This record gives sequence, C-alpha cells and structure tokens, in this order.
Amino acid sequence: MRYLYTLAMFLVTPLMVVRLLMRGARLRPPRGRWPERFGFFDAPGFTGSLWVHAVSVGEVNAAEPLIKALRRDYPNAPLVITTVTATGTARVHQLFGDSVFQVYLPYDLPFAVNGFLRRVRPRLALIVETEIWPNLYFACCRSGIPLMIVNARLSERSLRGYRPMRGVVRAALRCVRMIAAQSRIDVARYRLLGADPRHVVVTGNMKFDMPIPDGAVAAGAAMRERWGPGRPVWMAASTHEGEDMAVLQAHQQILRQLPEALLLLAPRHPERFRLVEHAVRSQGFGVATYSADTVPSPQHQVFVIDAMGQLMPFFAAADVAFVGGSLVPIGGHNVLEPAALSTPVLVGPHTFNFEEITRSLIQQGGAERVMSPEQLDRDVLQLLNDPGKRQQMGLAAQRLFERERGAVQRIMRMIDSLLQE
Repeated sequence: MRYLYTLAMFLVTPLMVVRLLMRGARLRPPRGRWPERFGFFDAPGFTGSLWVHAVSVGEVNAAEPLIKALRRDYPNAPLVITTVTATGTARVHQLFGDSVFQVYLPYDLPFAVNGFLRRVRPRLALIVETEIWPNLYFACCRSGIPLMIVNARLSERSLRGYRPMRGVVRAALRCVRMIAAQSRIDVARYRLLGADPRHVVVTGNMKFDMPIPDGAVAAGAAMRERWGPGRPVWMAASTHEGEDMAVLQAHQQILRQLPEALLLLAPRHPERFRLVEHAVRSQGFGVATYSADTVPSPQHQVFVIDAMGQLMPFFAAADVAFVGGSLVPIGGHNVLEPAALSTPVLVGPHTFNFEEITRSLIQQGGAERVMSPEQLDRDVLQLLNDPGKRQQMGLAAQRLFERERGAVQRIMRMIDSLLQE
C-alpha cells in the first residue's frame, strides 16, 4: 500500500504544480518558491529545531499561542514553521517576522521529505490539526524525531476520505508519539482510523487560548464613533464563492427595514478581494475598502475588508457576526474570534470543520444556525432589532470562550515530557 501511495503521489505531483502555478499567477506580485515544495532550499544552518506545521491561515492562528509558549519555554531552540498556502505563509510573517524560519512543507515524496528533514534537522515535529502525510511520518520515525499531532481534529468527511488508504494511514499513525485531540469525538475517530488508543488524549482546543490583540476593543469602539454609535452593523467574515451574493442579497433586504445598516464583508482568500469588491459595486451599494479607506464612513453601506489578519477590531465593532464557509459545504471557519469579543454569532448549516465548538456555542446560547441563504436576512434583522438578545448571546459566547481555555498548557506539558525523553 505504501508503494502504491508513493506512486500515486508521483503521478499527481505535476497536477499539483500546475495548480500552484495557476494560483500563483493570480497573485500580485507572483510568488514562486517552487523548489521548497520538493525539499530544496538554503539550509538555515542550525540543529535541534522545534518544527510546527500549520497548513494555512486558520491553523497558523490556532498555533499562535503554542508557538509563543515554545519561544518562551525554549528560547534557545530554533523554530521552524511550515505551511502549504501563500496566505498561511503571509500570516506567519505577520505574526512572527524573522524570529522563526518559515518554509513550505514539501510534497509527500520520499526524496523531498528527506531533503527537508536534512536541512532543518528537527528534534520535535508538531503537526497542527489534520495533516496525515505517510512518507513524512515514516521519515520522522526512521530519523528518531518524536512526532505529535496537536489540536487534532478529524471530521466525519475526513475520516471517510482516509478510508481508501486506511492501511497506510494506520501505519503512519503508529509513528505518532502523541495525538492531542480537541474532543472525545476526535479521539474516537482517530482510533477508528488506526491510532494507538494509548497515545490519543483529549487536551481541548487551542483556539480558545488565542490572544485577543491589544487594542482590538478600543479600535472597534473608535470605528463605531466614526460611523455613528447607534448605527446597526453586521459582519460577514471569511466568505467563500457562492456566499457573497447571498450576503449582499440579505443586506439589500436589511436596508429596506434599516436604511442606516452597514455590512462589513471579509472574503476568505486574497485572490477574491477584487472580485468581491466589483460584485458589491455592481449591486449599487455605497462601497469602501480597507486598503483604500481603512474604516467606513456614515455614507457607506458595505465595507470590504480586503486585508489579512485584521478582523478582530471589526468583530469588536459589529453587532452581529455571520461566519462564512458555512452556507456552502466548506465546513465553516473559526467562530471563536467573535465569541471572544462578546459578539453574537450566526453560522450556516455546514460547520463540520468546527462541529464541536459550533455545537457547544449554540447549546450555550452564544450562536444560532441559519439553515438557508434565504433565512440570513431574517435572522440578522431579528438580532439587529433586539439589543437585549444580542447582549445575552454575546455574554454566553464569551463565557464559553473563557471556560474552555487551557489546551496550550496541557499540550506544553506533553511536549516537555517528550523532549525530556
């Protein structure tokens, strides 16, 4: 099975390269760094590094408190952060600058993986959430590099996706020293996939430990003063293709009842920023953008947040936050960012990437589910017109956020134990 898997990886690699070239061509300036995908880059010249892999923006944000804890407790150990996406890479540089060594994770080809490990020479590998690459795991095992999956989650969809190659995945998971899972459901699914039950434990979700940026609340309050403290404001965050038009149609309906309403619209991917801005203008809204205007003014009806890593002050300023990737079957995004700021949360029906957190938030009264795009304007209007309910939901959301913190501390104890061995 492993040889068949490796053969399949060699066969699909040209398609992955073409996809990267096509996506890179849409970025300005175009981004290369293709040799890193095959394990070729200038060796940083250190040994005994601590390596954290976070595939994209969401995983980088989740790993932020853990990376900061590693820097605090192991100040002399070089830190290596790998990502897969350009947006994840940009977020690493935004958070940590040159204090870490950032490189793209190589394709799961034996020569690429071995070249990567030879250059960064880690003493510990930490994989964030759900990234099972058999050749990489086998190479760590052969090299004696302890491997942990932290903040581990496994959706029902991912479990089904791994089943055709269950044999090789099971063997790869046996190379993992510890799996620090988000919930009991994730523990059960990893065991079904073949992980050693003795090595899978619940530590909670690191996203509850994310830091709230200094000044986010004050910046949100300042924005509200600028556009009018009593103005009804809702936010649609991390939207995907297929959601933007539903959000804009909902806003048109909302404006009929609340003519002063403001929509803060934050597309998920940078390559869609310009397309979304054009779509908003084509609908006849008064539009401003973060890149051109920084904050909206009273005359604007829609404000497009065309920047990465800037959402927290806007969550603090919004009366209601709809979290995207959930009206379409993407699986949803992080609902804890608005929850941490006491902002009521709305989500669509597709939240399998954050099912445990979303379920808890809904059960505790901090979030509600929008079952269809046609229902979005009604649910937003209901909350915009009911400040008492908004306050109640916001307090429930923040209470859940505060209660569930502590996963990073538990994971750090496990890391300390592995490094002492």
